Amino acid sequence: MDRRREVPRTDAVLADPRLVTATTMLGRALVKGAVTHAQERARRGEIAPEAVADAAVAALPSRATTLTPVINATGVVLHTNLGRAPLSAAAIDALHAAAGHTDVEFDLATGNRARRGRGTLDALAAAVPDAEAVHVVNNGAAALALAATALAAGRHIVVSRGELIEIGDGFRLPELLQATGARLREVGTTNRTALADYERAIDPDTAFLLKVHPANFAIKGFTSAVPTRELATLGLPVVVDIGSGLLNPEPLLPDEPDATSAINDGAALVTASGDKLLGGPQAGLILGRADLVERLRRHPLARALRVDKLTLAALEATLRGPESPTWQALRRHPDRLRERAGALAERLREHGITAEAVGTVSVVGGGGAPEVELPSWAVALDPALAEPLRAKAIVGRVERGRLLLDLRCVPPGLDDAVYAAVAKD
Repeated sequence: MDRRREVPRTDAVLADPRLVTATTMLGRALVKGAVTHAQERARRGEIAPEAVADAAVAALPSRATTLTPVINATGVVLHTNLGRAPLSAAAIDALHAAAGHTDVEFDLATGNRARRGRGTLDALAAAVPDAEAVHVVNNGAAALALAATALAAGRHIVVSRGELIEIGDGFRLPELLQATGARLREVGTTNRTALADYERAIDPDTAFLLKVHPANFAIKGFTSAVPTRELATLGLPVVVDIGSGLLNPEPLLPDEPDATSAINDGAALVTASGDKLLGGPQAGLILGRADLVERLRRHPLARALRVDKLTLAALEATLRGPESPTWQALRRHPDRLRERAGALAERLREHGITAEAVGTVSVVGGGGAPEVELPSWAVALDPALAEPLRAKAIVGRVERGRLLLDLRCVPPGLDDAVYAAVAKD
């Protein structure tokens, strides 16, 4: 008898309670695809006809997205390829709250339309009280592009040559700004720019002076740059792109610019990212003079760059909530990391795996604090384990012929998961 005739019908397999439940979470198309694939396997004789439902269940993903949560053991706190800042529990809870219908633009007391994202904007304003007004768009580059479009389309922006940076994946700041219709007037040289260079470049067609923090590189030696407080004396608005989203001075990163200091130094507008040192979702932060923020807010491009309710919810929870995972990682003490690495390495050796706790250096990443090195500890393993561990969503780094699992960015509660993944390989 041809066993292919015993392969159950699609509707019969889909009636399996496990697949019925999966359909409510993953959708009928995805579940049906898994069933069809299992049926084909049965027809080829790879599995028994009665195993079709079990095979379909086993093939189903755990969620309806192809994005996979990973354990970041690279030692790069804000790893762009891994999504930069992980969200706090408070921000994740806020995402759940905002997933359905919300009062994002509605006043429950009056029944009338309300200012969009008012809670988030209030939280940002409270975090930087020296800013007269604030606004949020969908990323840091968008914040700067909106400022250039609203204030300088068809006019000049004066900027130092040493600050015309490439921001990643081939996107260059000059090209971004020129795409807005603004014209750049470059001053100074790569390594030295003086106040007089800006003064000579100013004319009646100049819209603003731009200062950009070169966050992903550092120039040393015979260098000079003009601080914001001196640029502010030239009588034109100064727009400062601080990049990494630090809102207030931080002793751990003394050379990293922050929004509060820039505003107090005379910046008319400050732009920054929300998913870097702030530790929140991807967003572009705009802070500064009320009249300029309002011009940006009312510009037609602002509608195209606005953030959704999920970003607003996660950003507000980040601003109001507890210390973010980013700052927990940045502040982990090397002694504690050494203890964890030693304990994990010992457990792995007991399992017959060559492992060693080694001192190493972590970095901030995400284009922030390029010269800051954070003493850290890692578990050193055979580099051949790098690929199989990536298949289990654990990402380390191969360095000097060893796979290092740097624990700075790994929450302590995940040490057992790391052990289990390595021990099974």
